Amino acid sequence: MNIQDYMMDNGDKPQYKEIVKWLWRLTFAGIIGTILLFIVLSFTNLPSVEQLENPKSELASQAIANNGEVFGRYYTENRVPVPYDSLSPNLIRGLISTEDERYYAHSGIDFRALGRVVVKTFILGQSSSGGASTITQQLAKLLFTGEKASGIMRVFQKFREWIIAVRLERKYTKEEIMAMYLNKFNFIN
Repeated sequence: MNIQDYMMDNGDKPQYKEIVKWLWRLTFAGIIGTILLFIVLSFTNLPSVEQLENPKSELASQAIANNGEVFGRYYTENRVPVPYDSLSPNLIRGLISTEDERYYAHSGIDFRALGRVVVKTFILGQSSSGGASTITQQLAKLLFTGEKASGIMRVFQKFREWIIAVRLERKYTKEEIMAMYLNKFNFIN
């Protein structure tokens, strides 16, 4: 048997053409499925504009004396917000270099990092390929989606984080997002 006989299916059509057709069909079905998933998720319990403008925070309530001096704090988490201007440029550069090197170049989703994860993790099976979550996506998770889910729920959670991250990028400047992230993230873990 030669290669041409092997590649022919039922004697009239090359088998590889059918394989390519099915691959294209699967690709388009995946794209359409992803778009539909985004549309469906946009009607779920995503944060409203008001919630995006006033995200929950665990800031400490301060008890202030008549002379303006703080004499006590009441808190669940002892957090005092720090404005962006008070943050060290080294802290900001360090966070960007370790968490999101294209922070200033994307709008909430880093498609290059996402492509890297798809290829290295799902196709090549490498477990240490790094993540694709941007700082904005991590902030969306911290503020609105909660703890990491598992299985299929993680996929839905990830899509929700993408939608929220894009909305945060539209609502806030990069500096405001950075300050919110640094004021919310728990670096102990």
